[in-house]
Amino acid sequence: MASQPTAATPPRDSVNHGLRFVVAWLVLSVIATPLVVIFVGPILPPGNMTTQAHEQIYDNTWLAAVSTPVLCLVVVFLVYAFVYFRAPKGGALVDGPPLREHAGIQVVWIVITSVTVLMLAAFGTYQLLQNGSGGGQGPSPVAVPAGASHNLAVQVIGQQWEWTFRYPSFGGVETHELVLPQHTSVTLHVTSLDVVHSFWAYQLGVKADANPGTDNVAYVQTRGPGTFQIRCAELCGLFHGYMFSTGRVVSATQFQSWAKTQEAIYKTIAKYVPPYAKTYICPAAGTSPTCSPQPTLRGG
Repeated sequence: MASQPTAATPPRDSVNHGLRFVVAWLVLSVIATPLVVIFVGPILPPGNMTTQAHEQIYDNTWLAAVSTPVLCLVVVFLVYAFVYFRAPKGGALVDGPPLREHAGIQVVWIVITSVTVLMLAAFGTYQLLQNGSGGGQGPSPVAVPAGASHNLAVQVIGQQWEWTFRYPSFGGVETHELVLPQHTSVTLHVTSLDVVHSFWAYQLGVKADANPGTDNVAYVQTRGPGTFQIRCAELCGLFHGYMFSTGRVVSATQFQSWAKTQEAIYKTIAKYVPPYAKTYICPAAGTSPTCSPQPTLRGG
């Protein structure tokens, strides 16, 4: 009895694609990662105008360095698949053998991703505790920079739809311009008179919610002189998009001169402005153009 013909077994691919792929990925990662750190890191936002902004560049550079091998992995995989596993022209489209329950790949994937996530979590937590991180921490900050009790205090007041700034150490003078001296540690007390706003001084590396009835503290250490943009980063009503201004970091001499000028101007309207306080209580909309300070949190 004639034997049944058997299907021809396709020749086994002798190329170790896994090894090739890993080698190509490692080589590209070793080349690309230092290039990203050296050339991309210095131009990442938000700049070097403050210590907090400089530290955020450092953080962003680290994140870019960790992300680069992941990007290289995706790029190498796509290029390798297009080059070696594309269907021949005019040939039949044949699926490759399925790969299921490969314990080695599963273990390696879980270990690498877990270590990466835990490392970034530890790094991020440590960095958040340095120099106040530039973010609002509420009325009782956890990450307090050394010597913060001697900082220049500035109150940031949000209202629909503008920012005003008070300087308690200069008689509570309130201005429409945020001016800070260079090389100075500053404590920002961020609050609101009406709805929730968000104070975002991009180049300073500072972002803090302005909540009514709350003293949201943020720290910043200025460096060289320059200008910075201030935005509201929380949708706060019809003219939210127009709630912006420009601030300045100037020399200590220029700041003192500016502050004295503002004090002289402020004297003529001081009687119409409520005493300085960490937070304010605003009357019902349309009943009064001013807000009253909250007695229990009155500052000096």
